[in-house]
Amino acid sequence: MAFPSHGLTHRPTVTGTRGMVASAHPLASLAGARILLQGGNAFDATVAVASTLNVVEPYMSGIAGNGYLIMYSAKEQTRHVLDYMGTSPYEAKLDAYSTPRANQVGIRSGMVPGACGGWLALLERYGSMDLADIFKPAIELAENGYAVTVKNAFFMEGAAPNFSPTAKKVIMTRGRTPLAGEVLVQKDLARTFQRVIEGGTEVFYHGEIAHEIARFCHENDGLISEKDLADFKVRWETPISSSYKGYDIYCPPPPCAGFQYLETLNILENDSLRELGHNSTDYLHLLIEAIKLASADRAAFACAPNPPIPGLLSKGYAASQRGRIGERAAVSGGERYTKDKLPGEVVEGDVSEWINECTTHFDVIDAEGNAVAVTQSLGSGFGSGVVLGETGMFLNNFMNWFDLLPESPNVIAPHKRIEMCISPCQIWRDGVLFALIGTPGSHGIMQTTPQMILNLIENGMNIQAAIEAPRVRLEEPGTHVGIESRVPTEIRDALAARGHDVRALPDWTAGVGGGQGIAVDQEEGSLMGGADPRRDGYAIGI
Repeated sequence: MAFPSHGLTHRPTVTGTRGMVASAHPLASLAGARILLQGGNAFDATVAVASTLNVVEPYMSGIAGNGYLIMYSAKEQTRHVLDYMGTSPYEAKLDAYSTPRANQVGIRSGMVPGACGGWLALLERYGSMDLADIFKPAIELAENGYAVTVKNAFFMEGAAPNFSPTAKKVIMTRGRTPLAGEVLVQKDLARTFQRVIEGGTEVFYHGEIAHEIARFCHENDGLISEKDLADFKVRWETPISSSYKGYDIYCPPPPCAGFQYLETLNILENDSLRELGHNSTDYLHLLIEAIKLASADRAAFACAPNPPIPGLLSKGYAASQRGRIGERAAVSGGERYTKDKLPGEVVEGDVSEWINECTTHFDVIDAEGNAVAVTQSLGSGFGSGVVLGETGMFLNNFMNWFDLLPESPNVIAPHKRIEMCISPCQIWRDGVLFALIGTPGSHGIMQTTPQMILNLIENGMNIQAAIEAPRVRLEEPGTHVGIESRVPTEIRDALAARGHDVRALPDWTAGVGGGQGIAVDQEEGSLMGGADPRRDGYAIGI
């Protein structure tokens, strides 16, 4: 079956036969392609892309951030999830966050960094190249600098109000954030990468880097200690999955929130969406309402002890949820847990009958068929806004994704795992890989991902068209929905007539994510890469 040719695209599609990298920045995609051309495998290229993104997209992800990846080993013929999310610090008690925004920005907003441990764990098990070769592209760009893009400049300027003095020393060497075309140099970060090459996880979590992180946090009213770092562990896990019209869709298990988009697809599976027409009034109404139902379940169950995933993903439960969708817009509680519910608010479903049980995304496939989908993040733009001493590393602000309400299952507590919205995806059909796909976008990840999947499966779009197509985003409580303005006015007006409080978004907005993906021709084995023009996305095939 050849790739679909229909679907108008803003950018040309990218194809390859020996490998493909799709990431949020052209230099990061080039770094991954460089590793593949040097004989490295997809796992080597993954860490080259991840570390290079730390340099050229420093506000989105980094070595002091966190993430998930879902991978396939062609040799083992197995799928695994690597969870490299840190925990909250041992001293992260609710009363430590009584100061306004303390969990959102600043030194106390950081969770224990997991990215370094995740990158090195992947290479320890599946890598084939020396660390020095894998980190070389990132170190070169950090030491010598790279030319800032238009979107780089936009994101950096927007995050500047949250910068600490150490952050300003790195990003604002001119007294302001860089303009497009200006060169950003990050020599401290390059030295940190070099220390990791020489000392591995030991130096980061027990040695010199750990001591510097703990010292800086202690001296600046932070909470991360040497014990927090020493006790960090990555987790190798089995992905969860659900089927949709003959396709098997895999994502990380809870406390990752990916089951929300699996449930959304389940709810919609028996509707003839293709016949309704892509982004028609009926199509969007069903999609919006399904998202509300699945979102309520995610808020209720993602951090619950032993979440009832088999029940939530059962077809019977999906049918019962579908029965709750009416002709009018229902009231959503928004993306986060709330104690006080709005009148008529959609709440979690009764699953008991069915129980059997600022971010970046990139994808890599090599010639052997090894495949990795990665979503990792610092949280908000530049995370906490704090550079950890002389390391050049921006600390994440993932404490912001905990709740401050004692009633919430996701409430802040010591040494706790967090409900996490970042959720990369693999799609298989008849035992053959069909696509890797994912997006940044906070809780909107669980809304954008099913839209892109439906574009591929229901609407027959190629990977680039599936990523570019207009999207919706439900963020605020009530009946609010943001819709990119490329969706015609008459469709938006018709949705408003059904009770949706429609807000027109720009034609192309990063507020609905920045997806990347790779599709596999299941007969030819060739590859097609897609990258999102809403950000600096770029795919390179070889």
